[in-house]
Amino acid sequence: MSTDTPGIDPLQALRAPRDPACDVFLTGPVFLDIIFTGLDSAPVRGTESWARGMGSSPGGVANMATALARLGLHTSLAAAFGDDHYGEYCWDALEQGEGIDLSMSHTVPGWHSPVTVSMAYEGERTMVSHGHEAPAPTGAAITGTPKSTGAAPAAGTPAPVPAPAFPHCPPRARAAIASLAPGRGEPWVAAAARNGALIFADVGWDETGRWDLDALPDLAHCEAFLPNAEEAMRYTRTDCPRAAAHALAERVPLAVVTLGAEGAYAVDGRTGVAAAVPAIEVEALDPTGAGDVFVAGFVTGTLADWPLADRLAFAGLTAALSVQEFGGSLSAPGWAEVAAWWQLIRTCADQDPAALERYAFLDDLLPTTARAWPLRRAVPTIGFRQ
Repeated sequence: MSTDTPGIDPLQALRAPRDPACDVFLTGPVFLDIIFTGLDSAPVRGTESWARGMGSSPGGVANMATALARLGLHTSLAAAFGDDHYGEYCWDALEQGEGIDLSMSHTVPGWHSPVTVSMAYEGERTMVSHGHEAPAPTGAAITGTPKSTGAAPAAGTPAPVPAPAFPHCPPRARAAIASLAPGRGEPWVAAAARNGALIFADVGWDETGRWDLDALPDLAHCEAFLPNAEEAMRYTRTDCPRAAAHALAERVPLAVVTLGAEGAYAVDGRTGVAAAVPAIEVEALDPTGAGDVFVAGFVTGTLADWPLADRLAFAGLTAALSVQEFGGSLSAPGWAEVAAWWQLIRTCADQDPAALERYAFLDDLLPTTARAWPLRRAVPTIGFRQ
């Protein structure tokens, strides 16, 4: 985490003594991500490629947890960690480095951490992952899905590495984030909803090919559903992302469809209000974790009770900032990055005043001074000791 990130609490005005201590709860597998950067092209079979840079960081569900924590939300994560050096590193990076509550997590003796190697080049990335199912302790199981690329998986894709089971109900929280999968309901989602948590959910590629909303049982518990355009259109049998969002708003209070380079579109099913926000044009170095950062930004705005268009704009901004850096959790922006962007963009002579007005709500949130842009995060590498 940036050590000079302003201490902004987006929920400060709304906090009350009886509120839950946890803002957001989530669960899923934590990977050790090893990111190779500075590749001019994809590796070629039978040759050795040298990368000009590399970094290591917690990945998988840690991307989302880090993005939430850096935006000032009190975040609780339930995950299994290996008792190897990778697991120790990920635990320390999340708990000590990001301030994430890991009291619902546990270390599994004799189990090695799942690992992903990510190679970033030409604005895209290729990933290779390896991991084994963690032995589950007794109790009600909480499971999760691996990081999603938003595309169909390759043939022979192995089974997901599950998140841990734990013997307790999820903590009382303002919100919880779930990944939906066809034919699978998670008892913890219903329990969290009963305890007052707003459920935000995304979804991965449907390997069954049925694309049936009725096969997502936990959708009934969701406050917001955030698929990408392809997923939304397939699930609603529509040929337009906006039509898909309106169809989904008949099933959930908030339907948010991400449109990639075109931004995002959302519909509030309770009021009928719709909002569209274009994407911010940036030079994308690595899209890893951008979807997680978008969800984190939208959750932040929703819990802070911002207007729908402001939530979309903020979510898109944080995602745009993240793709300008390498890695998943490494690239998640904090308030320092948001403030620096806002300070810089208003000094650019070629900016459309109407487009800038879309982000004027930041004036009430950000400090009057910020570090110069661009910011560069330190890239942690396993093995260094203070």
